[in-house]
Amino acid sequence: IMNWDQIKGNLKQFQGRVREQWGDLTDDDVSVAEGNREQLEGRIQERYGITKEEAKRQVDDWMRKW
Repeated sequence: IMNWDQIKGNLKQFQGRVREQWGDLTDDDVSVAEGNREQLEGRIQERYGITKEEAKRQVDDWMRKW
């Protein structure tokens, strides 16, 4: 399981994986998050019209895959 510090440290590598998981996010959305998990969750929440808790759960699930 990846932890957020590992993802943040390799952000360029993971940007493509983020876009694969959440295709509605733009490159700008991912760049603005700049490795900040809460900002990424907020962008996911906005783009998909889901709750904050659901966005957090989705990021947790995504991180478990790596």
